[in-house]
Amino acid sequence: MTDSTLPAPSRGRRWHSTTFRLITLYTVLFSVCVMLLLGYIGLSVTNTMERATDVVMDWQLIYFDSMPIEELPQAIHRRLEHERMHTNYYGLFDANGKHIAGDVIEMPPSVSIDRHGKTLDRTLKIAGNEQAPVVRAKAELRANGETLLIARDLTHIFGIRETIFRALIGGGFLCLTAGVLSALALSLNQMRRIKAIRRITQRIAQGDLGQRLPVGGRDEIDMLSSLVNHMLDEVERLMNEVKGACDGIAHDLRTPLAHVRSLLVRISERGGRHQDEALYQLIDDARRETDALLDRFRAMLRISEIGTLQRRGGFGEVNLEALVQEVGELFEPLAESREIGFAVTTSPVEAIHGDRALLFEALSNLLDNAIKFTPDGGKVRIELKRMPSGAQIDVIDNGPGIPADERDAVLQRFYRGERTRHLAGSGLGLSIVSAVINVHDFSMHIADASPGTRITIECRTKTLT
Repeated sequence: MTDSTLPAPSRGRRWHSTTFRLITLYTVLFSVCVMLLLGYIGLSVTNTMERATDVVMDWQLIYFDSMPIEELPQAIHRRLEHERMHTNYYGLFDANGKHIAGDVIEMPPSVSIDRHGKTLDRTLKIAGNEQAPVVRAKAELRANGETLLIARDLTHIFGIRETIFRALIGGGFLCLTAGVLSALALSLNQMRRIKAIRRITQRIAQGDLGQRLPVGGRDEIDMLSSLVNHMLDEVERLMNEVKGACDGIAHDLRTPLAHVRSLLVRISERGGRHQDEALYQLIDDARRETDALLDRFRAMLRISEIGTLQRRGGFGEVNLEALVQEVGELFEPLAESREIGFAVTTSPVEAIHGDRALLFEALSNLLDNAIKFTPDGGKVRIELKRMPSGAQIDVIDNGPGIPADERDAVLQRFYRGERTRHLAGSGLGLSIVSAVINVHDFSMHIADASPGTRITIECRTKTLT
């Protein structure tokens, strides 16, 4: 396959990638979050300022309540004369609502007289042609039936709020811009990595199986590249095996092919003769040599096929709960014959993908070793548990145990520990278990059971990094 035959990404859809969609989603979510934050801050600032304004107006009402009733209009007049910023508005009305004093000429109907604050949006009627701002108003009913209204300008509060809004919007825009630019820069880096992977993949598709995908970190692309590289290693190994088989076929069939060629040449030399017994004998010899060649060819191909499929040929779905129960039933009589307490504990777990016969053999070796090395009257148990990472099998005994410095060595072939050297055995039990575990890509750990040994098998696939 040449480079021109490989599918190329459309230039019009260059940015239609997962990264670009994530950037767009990030932009939308960031904008929504900023708007919600602005609304929350605006509401919080406004409520805080209104409460602070209500406190100031409460003190003013207390001040006016402390003076004689007949002096209140004059006090309001003096307060208005000394008002520089004109942040406060006052209004005094009789029981009929008639204006008595102050610059508020009409009592707002929406303001209650229970000293509860109310925000008025430019609806307060004041003396002169001045436009009333947004104010916070509060009124009370005095002992003589008159109503006193105090209003305070909220313009400065909204000014502060607008300043906060502008700062947040500006800062949010800068943060959003920086985030989008950073994401685009990262996406460009990812696109360069994808381009490099695509280039190497093209070379692999062209037949260069020695190429490997670049791995430089620990993100998702690197994890995928590691898996692909692992697959390529297996493919290259299998291809080498096929090549070796083909080389062997070529070497082994060189002599039979030479014989066939020689026989055919001799047949050609005698082709003019008819009913020649020697000719027919040569033809039979050629047929036999050809048949032998084909038989050898089939045998070589079958050997290569078995070598390729032997690792995963017997894999299927395995019910670990039933498997552990079956192994336990097999070894329970042996344990009883030596008065060893034997227990099988299982929990429901998900089925795994594996070779049931190999797993049965591995667990049988573990239980056989546990019972063999446990003294009479001891205890052996096998447990199947459901863990967050997957199924876990523990084989526990209270025998002599395995020293920490021998736990790696016992997995090697023919190794016998010092504590168990006097017992019969070949030293292959745990090495067979280790081989089965490696075939399944499971994990096995040997630990101290205090006393005895705990062997743990974690039935989860190892992650390539």
